[in-house]
Amino acid sequence: MAIFLALRSPEIKVIGLTTIYGNVYTTLATRNALHLLEFAGRTDIPVAEGSHVSYMKATKLRVADFVHGVDGLGNQNFPQPKSKPIEKSAAEYLIKQANLYPGEVTVVALGPLTNIALVSFATLFPFGIRNFYFIGTPAIQLDPAFAKNIGQIVLLGGAFAVNGNVNPAAEANKVLTCLCDHNRSSLELCAKNFVMNSHFISPLGLDKQIFGDPEAADIVFTSGADVLAVGINVTHQVIMKDDERDKLAQSDGMFAKYLCKILDYYFSYHRDAYSMKGVYLHDPTALVAAINPSLMTYTEGVVRVQTTGITRGLTLFFNKQKRFEEATEWCNKPTVKVAVTVDAHAVIKLVMERLMNS
Repeated sequence: MAIFLALRSPEIKVIGLTTIYGNVYTTLATRNALHLLEFAGRTDIPVAEGSHVSYMKATKLRVADFVHGVDGLGNQNFPQPKSKPIEKSAAEYLIKQANLYPGEVTVVALGPLTNIALVSFATLFPFGIRNFYFIGTPAIQLDPAFAKNIGQIVLLGGAFAVNGNVNPAAEANKVLTCLCDHNRSSLELCAKNFVMNSHFISPLGLDKQIFGDPEAADIVFTSGADVLAVGINVTHQVIMKDDERDKLAQSDGMFAKYLCKILDYYFSYHRDAYSMKGVYLHDPTALVAAINPSLMTYTEGVVRVQTTGITRGLTLFFNKQKRFEEATEWCNKPTVKVAVTVDAHAVIKLVMERLMNS
């Protein structure tokens, strides 16, 4: 849905897609990206395949095929795409685009941050003056200048003030984030890494994007790049309900009708897992943060990700309001922006209109 939304957004120009494991393994993610671009008639957009292992070279990956089906597209058994990915890896492609357009490329990272950590960023979407790219492979490690050359990284991940969607301490994309202001303790799940309070650190929820590669997420959060994290504390406020799916089906929109075929599986998952009549729009909401950031409010601080133990994938947020005497892992770390609230009605309206008019 996020890819189709990007293609229907006049504010941006999609200059590439990179792939990474998450809903499916990387090879299948690449196949799906090629298929979606063929359906959309946009085979001019290159697809670069991302890493097949985590940042620490782990091969036992967490793949959430129970959410979108074993094929990642609602088990629709679409035909094999005719097009092929480019020869460059996702990380190499990201580095090339960041060097070609320094400060102008925005990476929209919707999966584990492996590709960005290895290069510095991932997926591209040129946004008018800025370019936007969807993440897939490590870039920071291959090019230390990537963090400075990339315009912005908008990432889906983290959990603030909510339980995670992997376990009570983690969110699939990143990690649980805890946020405390100077006078009161409030837990929030962050969209990016993790949040640390000025008074304490407490695990609340993990998301699959962070949990998929916590080491990579911590590298990205502390890379010094302009990072904006959209966590499940925000995306859980943006819900597409049954009647809105019906409107998509009844519209003449090409993308809307296609999505209705694959959404049945996603709706079924939410009925079983959350006992709800609707679905969370995680990926589209993160993309909207790149398209129209005014639809959300943000806080800023240092985010770290827990990489070991039962809170592995936990995002911790430190608002830097308290000064500590001793040196810690939080000292001299760059800050990132974390989404806190969202105009859910406006986001749903934007998504619906653009898909129905496709």
